[in-house]
Amino acid sequence: MGEVNMLVSGILQKDGRKFVRVSFQRGRDYAEGTLPEGKIESWAGFADWEVQQLERFIQVNREEILEQAKAVNPLRNFLT
Repeated sequence: MGEVNMLVSGILQKDGRKFVRVSFQRGRDYAEGTLPEGKIESWAGFADWEVQQLERFIQVNREEILEQAKAVNPLRNFLT
């Protein structure tokens, strides 16, 4: 699959629902999904089987990803 970087948002809220955005990048390729659903919602450049692997990854690592999201400080990241 090559080197893939993962970015995790802080905990977001929309329409009373809390969620976390998870993005994967590999060069110009990208895939974006959400937790707690554990689904990739949009992508470009990744093969279907790779998208399935990324979904499986966020589902299996759900707790660790949510902990990362809790540690995100949006104000600090905005100012840097």
